[in-house]
Formats: sequence, C-alpha cells, structure tokens
Amino acid sequence: MVELVEYMVKALVDDPEAVSVSVVEGDAVTIYEVSVASGDMGKVIGRHGRIANALRNVVKAAAMKSDRRATVEIVS
Repeated sequence: MVELVEYMVKALVDDPEAVSVSVVEGDAVTIYEVSVASGDMGKVIGRHGRIANALRNVVKAAAMKSDRRATVEIVS
C-alpha cells in the first residue's frame, strides 16, 4: 500500500525525490503520512482539498481488501 501512495503522490509533484511516506499503525486504522516539498504542498492538496480527498478514497478502497481502515494524512 505504501508503494501505491508513493506512486500517486510522485506523479503529482515537481520534486518526486522529496516525497516520503510513513506508516502509523493503530488498532483499527492505518494512517499513511505523506511528506512533500513545501512548494508541492498545494499540488497534493488541490483546490478545496479535492486531490487529497481523491487520494484518501483510493487508499480506502484498496484497504477494503484487507478488512482494515486506512487514510492518508498530508504533513508539512
């Protein structure tokens, strides 16, 4: 799943080398924390958060196979 998140985010940004994804495992949910360069933050979030919500929806749908909840958080 980390590879999926990295692939999607790297396709959006100008500096793909600055993308890093870390995983935080919880009891019922897995959180994927995405960190990008400061200049690419707006590209990952999108207007009114549309791209960020689309990333979250794809990750949630992919996580349904493993019967776990998952979400994406964009950290600065």
